[in-house]
Amino acid sequence: MTGRYRNAVGRIPGGRDGRRMLAVSLVDRTGSGLWAATSVLYFTYVAQLSVGQVGTLAAVAGCAGLAGAPAGGRLADRLPLTRVLIAFQLLRAAASMALLLTHAFPLLLVCSAAGGFGDRAASVLTKLYSARVSGADRVRYQAVNRTVANVGWTVGGLGAAAALAAGTTAVYHVLLLGDALSFAAAALLTARCTEIAAGPAAAAPHPGEGPVTPWHDRTYLAYVVTDALLFFDDAVFKVGLPLWAVHATDAPDGAVPVLLVLNSVMVVAFQVPLSRFGATTGAAHRLLLPLALVFAAAGAAMAASAAHGAVMATVCLAVGAAAFTLAEMLHAIVSWELSIALAPEAAQGAYLGVHGLAQASQRAAGPLAVTAAVAAGPLGWGAFGAVIAGSCLVQHRLVRGRVAAPAAGA
Repeated sequence: MTGRYRNAVGRIPGGRDGRRMLAVSLVDRTGSGLWAATSVLYFTYVAQLSVGQVGTLAAVAGCAGLAGAPAGGRLADRLPLTRVLIAFQLLRAAASMALLLTHAFPLLLVCSAAGGFGDRAASVLTKLYSARVSGADRVRYQAVNRTVANVGWTVGGLGAAAALAAGTTAVYHVLLLGDALSFAAAALLTARCTEIAAGPAAAAPHPGEGPVTPWHDRTYLAYVVTDALLFFDDAVFKVGLPLWAVHATDAPDGAVPVLLVLNSVMVVAFQVPLSRFGATTGAAHRLLLPLALVFAAAGAAMAASAAHGAVMATVCLAVGAAAFTLAEMLHAIVSWELSIALAPEAAQGAYLGVHGLAQASQRAAGPLAVTAAVAAGPLGWGAFGAVIAGSCLVQHRLVRGRVAAPAAGA
């Protein structure tokens, strides 16, 4: 981390190990940015796959990710966390490297499944380690971590865009190799992190403290379902906004990349300052109410962008993009705190693994939801925002009793 960046985010919680895990996130996301900007083009132009086959690879990776999240969390409750994280990072490196060795579709399916499984597992384990290393400052640490991850993603994407201008097969191979090496580098950095125990409650809980497994915790499972809906904002920027802007508004096509940049710039600039509004479990819980209003306003702004005129459409799209980005940042704060605060320390890894299903499942359902909103027109966007706003209110009521007594039974 540079001195200038440290001054921007202030003191970094977690000390030396906290900074090392931030470096892991930066390297990891830079590699992921390289591959995200390249994958579809690589499979289309280099591996010579059809559109259906490329879609199948993405679906298989997503389904494998659904299994990876709880599996990674469960293992972290039984084995040293850093060692488990290293294993999954190396699995991702091997899966990416294997893509270079074959264009056979069945083998590419295996590689994609392994990569998706490792990706979701590593995400949960990184979150768990971050919670342990940052302690009471976990919300602020996660905000810094998210900012660093966005910087890495942007750097990777820009690097890929510059390299792809050459358009040669060798460039695609170099970018894929860079993705694989980023995971290997992340594993090496993780090996330098100190192993941190879960805490004194990590032994079996006393009778009456609540379920040891999240699969018997009905309140937590219901919370995960509502949180999956709140994660749908991710699909807005990946699928919904570009489709809507191009096919249903008078905004110029050039507005789309500008709005996507706006999203990244806002996250980098405001995620850390906003984290102070959710620094405690109670504060994060209260954020769900204004978050509901922001989601509803974002949907309304997107609906209004269907108005005639390039200027009006562009302004409404900008307001909608800014509102969805604000919602994204506030939800990140709430989700980070509640997913951990509602989990008993005795099974924190398993609980975070189940919570990881929320983000993994939205990767499949989110694009379908925003595509349906686009197809339904302005009313579709209004309904999209209203449904997610309603989920915020349901979640606020659902976990209210647990906020006062975290990790209580279902």
